[in-house]
Amino acid sequence: MDSQKEALQRIISTLANKNDEIQNFIDTLNQTLKGVQENSSNILSELDEEFDSLYSILDEVKESMINSIKQEQARKSQELQSQLSQCNNALENSEELLEFATRSLDIKEPEEFSKAARQIKDRVTMASAFRLSLKPKVSDNMTHLMVDFSQERQMLQTLKFLPVPKAPEIDPVECLVADNSVTVAWRMPEEDNKIDHFILEHRKTNFDGLPRVKDERCWEVIDNIKGTEYTLSGLKFDSKYMNFRVRACNKAVAGEYSDPVTLETKALNFSLDNSSSHLNLRVEDTCVEWDPTGGKGQENKMKGKENKGRSGTPSPKRTSIGSRPPAVRGSRDRFTGESYTVLGDTAIESGQHYWEVKAQKDCKSYSVGVAYKTLGKFDQLGKTNTSWCIHVNNWLQNTFAAKHNNKVKALDATVPERIGVFCDFDGGQLSFYDASSKQLLYSFKTKFTQPVLPGFMVWCGGLSLNTGMQVPSAVRTLQKSENGMTGSASSLNNVTQ
Repeated sequence: MDSQKEALQRIISTLANKNDEIQNFIDTLNQTLKGVQENSSNILSELDEEFDSLYSILDEVKESMINSIKQEQARKSQELQSQLSQCNNALENSEELLEFATRSLDIKEPEEFSKAARQIKDRVTMASAFRLSLKPKVSDNMTHLMVDFSQERQMLQTLKFLPVPKAPEIDPVECLVADNSVTVAWRMPEEDNKIDHFILEHRKTNFDGLPRVKDERCWEVIDNIKGTEYTLSGLKFDSKYMNFRVRACNKAVAGEYSDPVTLETKALNFSLDNSSSHLNLRVEDTCVEWDPTGGKGQENKMKGKENKGRSGTPSPKRTSIGSRPPAVRGSRDRFTGESYTVLGDTAIESGQHYWEVKAQKDCKSYSVGVAYKTLGKFDQLGKTNTSWCIHVNNWLQNTFAAKHNNKVKALDATVPERIGVFCDFDGGQLSFYDASSKQLLYSFKTKFTQPVLPGFMVWCGGLSLNTGMQVPSAVRTLQKSENGMTGSASSLNNVTQ
């Protein structure tokens, strides 16, 4: 019966996942159909605008040519009209002179005839008819304004849609996720020398596989990428995965998106547990600050109950933060007394993890490390066999030391501005680094028998955390080569708890 229920449960889970996958695909199809309709409408509008622009240019050219022809017609007509007017005047004067000469032939008196002959000779000499050019100043030829648009017609007949760049192909093998950076590499399916640049889009997600249409974050865009590789650096990995897609662009148009690729960006994300922190600590997400006035009334009440043999008031249950799974240690008493402690809200049960801590410049005393969830409410980090830490004291006497099980190892190193914490749960190793230089400060070697929680103590100052970080490559390399370099601190190392 139980085995059948388990089998049926697996079938139900498989069907639910398949239904979710199909629903996601249906959403994708609907989104694509909507995009086809919207994009087609936009393209038709752009096509109308382009042809209207062509028509407008042709109309302007036609108007300019018509004006040129009319101007040439007017110029030639004016020249010919002027020449025609001059010829008509000359002809009229010449005909009058001819008539006068013809009448002069009938004069009988020699003296009058001689006078008339002299007048005719003088008038002929001065007559405009003999000074006129009988060649038209302009011709009727207008062939210099004729047109032949055969080439242009051929060119117009070759008008076609712009060649759209093909979709690039992202190569997951060439992509790299390391040091809170992601390098995405792609290639074109065939050579295209008209590609001007690429557009890369990315977004965070907690779903593996194909990107989902609904309930997803917006794509973030990186434009004008000239190469076929791009690195996003300084990321906070606060989601399990990231989706990537890329498209190629020429001078005029962007091509189709590549098939999206999902890369795993898993890292430890946690906040500080305000529900069980010491009342003198003011806790907000990833920051903690000493508050000498915090919770005095509540502390007095708790001390009164303790004097009667009662435990302190249990803290309320925590809720999960974001996509982070609920912490495994459940509710617990607040830290009290001189244990100015706050723990992380997410337990480490396996794997390798890394986070960084930065102290305020005027912080007088603080500790950074890990602890089992069984750490007592009066216990201080490093003073029990259930906690490991490095401790910085800047009050009265400056000290920098590693602590475990109430044993102290002074560290011969400068306190860095930021401390990196590396926890290898399965390998039983807790190491501390200068977060900037990746110089090893100290390593504990042990065997963790329970889930551990990031732990912090602060007095007269404050700490801020940086989570969602991968184990840096430099730290991984140092871990491989370390092999007991801190073995001289045998009093603190090699302790099984």
